[in-house]
Amino acid sequence: MGMSAGGAKSGGGRRGRRGGRSRSGAISEINVTPLVDVMLVLLIIFMVAAPMMTVGVPIDLPETQAKAMNSDTQPITVSVNPEGQIFLQETPITIDEILPKLQAIATTGYNERIYVRGDTAAAYGVVMKVMARISSAGYKNLGLVTLQEQEQ
Repeated sequence: MGMSAGGAKSGGGRRGRRGGRSRSGAISEINVTPLVDVMLVLLIIFMVAAPMMTVGVPIDLPETQAKAMNSDTQPITVSVNPEGQIFLQETPITIDEILPKLQAIATTGYNERIYVRGDTAAAYGVVMKVMARISSAGYKNLGLVTLQEQEQ
């Protein structure tokens, strides 16, 4: 039975606490601090920007004397622009697509409020057709969106 009389590299030397790994090796741990910092900054940015991102279809709404409505959630909005194009939220759709799309997104049944936004230059008949389709989908809480009249 022989013994080896080698130096530290031969394996016969004393091992440290880490099982013989040298300190110059790669660290296998992931530093998540920069990731957390970036995620917190993005969270703050989205919290500030989210209220500004309502409906993006440019429409010239009519003015009325009605009071403003308070709404805590993002409502379902159907818009009609001056050319007669119809938008569900910001997505352009045809009048035939209104019924199946609204039935597909009914989350709390058909008691959800749907807002109809019609441009002042939009044809009255198109807006009424849209409202009829929404009503035939089963929704009963329809609201027309207008701007408050300015006092002169």
